[in-house]
Amino acid sequence: MSVTAPAGFEAAGVAAGLKSTGKPDVAVVVNRGPRKVGAAVFTSNRAKANPIIWSQQAVADRVVEAVVLNSGGANCFTGSFGFQTTHQTAEKAAELLGVGAGDVLVCSTGLIGVGDEVFRAKVLSGTEQAIAELSTDGGDVAAEAIMTTDSVSKTAVVSRDGWTIGGMAKGAGMLAPGLATMLVVITTDAVLEPLEADAALRFATGTTFDRLDSDGCMSTNDQVTLLANGASEVVPDLKDFSAALAELCQELAVKLQGDAEGASHDITIEVQHAATEAEAVEVGRSVARNNLFKAAIFGNDPNWGRVLAAIGTTNAQFDPYDVDVWMNGVRVCSEGGPDRPREEVDLTPRATHLAIDLKVGDATATILTNDLTHDYVHENSAYAS
Repeated sequence: MSVTAPAGFEAAGVAAGLKSTGKPDVAVVVNRGPRKVGAAVFTSNRAKANPIIWSQQAVADRVVEAVVLNSGGANCFTGSFGFQTTHQTAEKAAELLGVGAGDVLVCSTGLIGVGDEVFRAKVLSGTEQAIAELSTDGGDVAAEAIMTTDSVSKTAVVSRDGWTIGGMAKGAGMLAPGLATMLVVITTDAVLEPLEADAALRFATGTTFDRLDSDGCMSTNDQVTLLANGASEVVPDLKDFSAALAELCQELAVKLQGDAEGASHDITIEVQHAATEAEAVEVGRSVARNNLFKAAIFGNDPNWGRVLAAIGTTNAQFDPYDVDVWMNGVRVCSEGGPDRPREEVDLTPRATHLAIDLKVGDATATILTNDLTHDYVHENSAYAS
């Protein structure tokens, strides 16, 4: 049930004709609970889509009544006309729901540059149709409606004593961090104050979505939204809630990694004994974005030299000649030199684990990425057509 698992939320997904397949492409999530707390994090890309520009303004007062999302077009770099489309979408939803347009967030995903008159008409029509079909059972079809190149919809639910968190996500490409890394809507019936919701969301995304770096390409449309309505009447311990929210976000992040475009390996990069957590992240991300390493994993080649070459480009503290590297449990490099024979490493399973021991401090961090495949190149070369 994803976003409708917590009490007091309704959702719907409909086919408005934005996708040539005729599948659902407009979704609406509405908070029917007693409280209307909202928080969101956005892409840090300076090139932002019109829905991002709108939603950043709308969420500033931390009051959110509803979120309207569409796939089939990013409405990015479509000029003032595109911003008016986003504005009109919020106004249409607000009119039908009896709320203020400034309390409606808008999200779009798809090809950059798509957002003409036909797009506008279909989004507005789809918004009206989705609101007419809102229900407490609509979470799953809403999750389907936000898919683009995703092969499966992605949902998660975490329940605790008396309260629940539900979420849906889309993303299969352009997965790189910038506070958020895809379109995600998360709902909860826990009682949260606005600043608590914001802090919990930033904590959770900072250690989950923000460490998913599938292809190093940051989107213009990334947004993660948290809606809290207090329908359970339970006030959770903030640490407990933050931990549960991080658990849900991690589950969604792993599902996004597993559905990355064309990938044949899901790579977990664990950096150990770094001087600081930030340096551990920097080292892990340097490997996650190294195309030579990613190509080697695609070829089932435990080329640890490419790991050392990648981390050597960072500013992190370590001695390149005192680094250990493990691949799927086999230490292939010890103190910057060869260790076990490469033939001992089995890289045929999809799940791939890379461990890097910097031997400097006590900080650790884990980055999720994928390999670089022929299918990834083909899918992204043909996407516009």
